[in-house]
Amino acid sequence: MRRKLYFGHPINVYGTELEKRLLDRITGAFPEWDIENPNQPSHEAGYQTWKKERGNGMEYYFQVVLPACGGGIFLPFRDGKWGAGVFGEAQAIARQGGPVWEITHRGIISTVELREVRVLSVEDTRSRIRTPTGDPKSY
Repeated sequence: MRRKLYFGHPINVYGTELEKRLLDRITGAFPEWDIENPNQPSHEAGYQTWKKERGNGMEYYFQVVLPACGGGIFLPFRDGKWGAGVFGEAQAIARQGGPVWEITHRGIISTVELREVRVLSVEDTRSRIRTPTGDPKSY
């Protein structure tokens, strides 16, 4: 059975050329894994259902999606700082004993020590992801 590799990335990267390039890079670098991209209609529906019924859409990922993944690869912002949600997802994968990698916006993949990661506050993360996706500094 093939393992799933979760691709955690800021939502302002969803649907962009950057997301496509990084997915191609990840698929090539991890041919033995199935890539679990949260940017899918089924995950958006799950998020919205959990938000409506339980008050927290992100819990859908922590309770349903991430437990089914054996590892994760995560995209920080261009300055190397991690968004709060992406960092939380990486921590969840690590707690499950799965390997955690980082991918830069240039497609460079490396292992990462989460204790060394610089994490933005929830407020700062929200501010960055609300920046228009046409601005390359936004991700």
